[in-house]
Amino acid sequence: MPMTDPRDWFPSEEEPNPMRAAQAGMKPTLPKRFYKEAGVEERDGLFHLTLDGRTAKTPSKQALAVPTRELAEAIAAEWQGQGDEIDPSTMPITRIVNSAIDGVAPRHTEVVEDLVRYAGSDLVYYRAGEPERLANAQDEAWSPVLDWARDAHGARFTLGEGVMHVAQPDEAVTAIRGAVEQIRSPFALAALHVMTTLSGSVLIALAHAARQLDLDQAWAAAHVDELYQESIWGEDYEAMERRRRREADFRAASTVYRLATPS
Repeated sequence: MPMTDPRDWFPSEEEPNPMRAAQAGMKPTLPKRFYKEAGVEERDGLFHLTLDGRTAKTPSKQALAVPTRELAEAIAAEWQGQGDEIDPSTMPITRIVNSAIDGVAPRHTEVVEDLVRYAGSDLVYYRAGEPERLANAQDEAWSPVLDWARDAHGARFTLGEGVMHVAQPDEAVTAIRGAVEQIRSPFALAALHVMTTLSGSVLIALAHAARQLDLDQAWAAAHVDELYQESIWGEDYEAMERRRRREADFRAASTVYRLATPS
């Protein structure tokens, strides 16, 4: 089977949104595994995924190649870990890397603009007035993120109570734009976009990328309200399963971000 066949079940090159690409739908019937060994080959300063020694391609027929061996090995591990069928839902790192190469790299500015829009209405600005326990949980999780944005980037944001939109200072949004624009790697930018979309917060994603929050802290900060509701009403199985799948994508995006830049 040709290496380009994955274009039928991985994201299209027409999909610039890393989150939608990372969660792209699958065909009802999964394709059969057509290779025995997944490996990594260094060539021209990049690290290529190989399947039975043949260079793999993205859905748009570009080389599936990344700037670090560690990231390439993480991709190869996903391919090697497949069973008799190839299941994209178990390959989040590959999906994010595909979207970085095919969608983000040629549309860098578009992705930056989408991330900056989150800075205008970020999750962490909107606080509950009551009950007190929820308000305290939000403050404990979100105030350190805002403090970091202020100290690291000079960005001071306005808080609001409830869900009514609160206009943010242009200077603060511009400061976050500057932080996002510093991320030149399409792989890191795609990963940041996935983390932002899943968390609803570019500030949480940036704070995690800057190692101010670990993975568990970042994911918990993005779900303060949801976890509070579960503590009151109990856990909903379907909601928990959705969150589990989204958390797996968040963790994969964190891995891509961390491994995308040579140390």
